[in-house]
Amino acid sequence: MKKLINRVDDVVPESLEGVGLAHPDLVKIDLEHKVVLRVGGPRQGKVGLVSGGGSGHEPLHGGFVGLGMLDAACAGNVFTSPTPDQMEFATRAVDGGAGVLHIVKNYTGDVLNFQMAADLVNGDVEVASVVTNDDVAVQDSLYTAGRRGVGATVLVEKIAGAKAEEGATLDGVRATAEKVNANARSMGMALTSCIVPAAGTPTFQLGDDEIEIGIGIHGEPGRRREKLVPVDEIAATLVEPIVDDLALSQGDDVLAFVNSMGGTPLIELYIAFRSVASLLADRGISISRSLVGPYITSLEMAGFSVTLLRLDDELKRLWDAPVHTPALRWGA
Repeated sequence: MKKLINRVDDVVPESLEGVGLAHPDLVKIDLEHKVVLRVGGPRQGKVGLVSGGGSGHEPLHGGFVGLGMLDAACAGNVFTSPTPDQMEFATRAVDGGAGVLHIVKNYTGDVLNFQMAADLVNGDVEVASVVTNDDVAVQDSLYTAGRRGVGATVLVEKIAGAKAEEGATLDGVRATAEKVNANARSMGMALTSCIVPAAGTPTFQLGDDEIEIGIGIHGEPGRRREKLVPVDEIAATLVEPIVDDLALSQGDDVLAFVNSMGGTPLIELYIAFRSVASLLADRGISISRSLVGPYITSLEMAGFSVTLLRLDDELKRLWDAPVHTPALRWGA
């Protein structure tokens, strides 16, 4: 295993410290609780947004703290849920009197711990939650009851964050987050496994001519293993189940998000995006918004995922709204 680390036990706190040093105008780090907080918060009268999960998916979630997205992000150990105490601290820290929305990926540990945190602040802070569950690859997994929460989480954080910036109520922000989740689906693939620092060995083994279809963001295996084929064929394998599950049809308008799993460079991602765009064009589906890059990763795993979000005028407006975070910035 070759990684740019000092000690395995220090990977998460030293990474968080680095984020704070690199972006002191945007975020501040509470190292005791391993929480990334928005500078200048909380803002009175604004709904606070808190998310979090195991580390190793950077820039998710700490890289999305700032104007137009999250107010706080809780960092667990690599691929391990944060604790309820972390989530409680973050929830109290961002409360501006209008309530707090928890954005939770559908993994058992995250769901249970965020619920426990909501119970701990009950009576002090009004909390609502949305659970993202957009992965069409598997119905259930070792880590979930129901579908996994993956790429749509980025879109929920951006769009719900914009809604909160407008001054919407907690119910309004939650409804927007639920709307995004309901209209987004994802599926991913891997060329290689990743290596968790504490393990020191790959999570799974792939032959030189093999790919894994339908992987999870923690290195979980997917639907099936196949021989490596051109990216046009791989893209079709990912896009077709998404389109069918969303019942997309001619004339629909989407945001297309092609995401690196961590080890795939942009030159290859743009080839994949070209494939996705061609497949959608053949079906008469328009791409009016796009996002390409490493935004929800699995350490150094090579591969990519596709997320499609059905758009309407409101979602376009909220997507276009200003955002300024360590990992996403426009209009600000």
